[in-house]
Amino acid sequence: MLQKSVLDKARRWIRPVIKKIQAYHVADASGLIKLDAMENPYQLSADLKQQLQTRLSDAELNRYPDPAASVLREKLRQVMLVPQDKAIVLGNGSDELIQMLAMAVADHDSGKDVCLMSFDPGFVMYKMIADFVGIRYVGVSLSERFSLDMEKTRAAIAQHQPAIIFIAYPNNPSANCYDEKDIEEIISIAPGMVVLDEAYHPFAQSSFMSRLTDFDNLLVMRTVSKMGLAGLRLGLLCGHPEIIKEIDKIRLPYNINVLTQVAAEFVLDNADELAQQAKLIRDEREVLLQKMQAMPGLQVFPSQANFILFRVLEKNANDVFASIKQSGVLIKNMKADAGLLQNCLRVTVGTPEENGAFLAALDSAMKNEK
Repeated sequence: MLQKSVLDKARRWIRPVIKKIQAYHVADASGLIKLDAMENPYQLSADLKQQLQTRLSDAELNRYPDPAASVLREKLRQVMLVPQDKAIVLGNGSDELIQMLAMAVADHDSGKDVCLMSFDPGFVMYKMIADFVGIRYVGVSLSERFSLDMEKTRAAIAQHQPAIIFIAYPNNPSANCYDEKDIEEIISIAPGMVVLDEAYHPFAQSSFMSRLTDFDNLLVMRTVSKMGLAGLRLGLLCGHPEIIKEIDKIRLPYNINVLTQVAAEFVLDNADELAQQAKLIRDEREVLLQKMQAMPGLQVFPSQANFILFRVLEKNANDVFASIKQSGVLIKNMKADAGLLQNCLRVTVGTPEENGAFLAALDSAMKNEK
């Protein structure tokens, strides 16, 4: 009884909102073809792998990394075409950058009602991180075809005065890029910062990076994860130096480790190989889209990312998902019984062989009489 009492005393300090949150779930893909997490299916070539191993063997693991990751930042500037007059802050993946932004505007001392806004359905971490840091989240519903509902958006901005508006471009899970004119209007009427989350830029090839020079309240966020470096956990946030300077104050010291810095610097020097991989994925996406659109019983949505969202029309998506998994392929079940994602599944574009296995599993699942 004494031990339980001590535990209860300790747990009572954990905020109620944290106790209610479900931890971010990552499915176990052991023994399965993994097409659930929007990863690049290609590894580096054997020659580059060998060179990278040599470079990593020289890394000074006994020393703290460069806290500013200066060399890496400049390589990212060059490869991602960040305007010279804009600043960059790095994060341990995009998630850390989202958290840093939320922490920068959370104002619990003054009692000010701070709002973080985005669009639903969208990237779940925007709301989760708002909950983590104790600020209000407002999700504006997208229209039927996953486009921005500008009438609702204007009204929500006027009512809630968001400190930050996150716009995933392309959106996850719908894989589409919003209309540029709509985004420009949002940036113009926003009372605070607007963050364009361009995680899937290698596949969309549409960007607001050059528009940083047009809007002082615009920030562009990128990651190397979808380029084929998901294991490095490296994201960057670009924007006006005065804003980035404030965000950088929240960054924990040495947040980009030595091995990440060395590996990312090397791979960015060989960015052409990543670009070739991205083209292969874009080409395979079009093949996969055509084959899925030809299958009866599916509603397949357009994609400008490295994944495809589709709706099962005449069966239960849970049954189709389970059947595909039973065939050895793991995709993403959106688990929605209503709303825009009702009966929807999402598949990452893989290699031709992986995509073939998925199509065969999907065909079998759709023909299953269960």
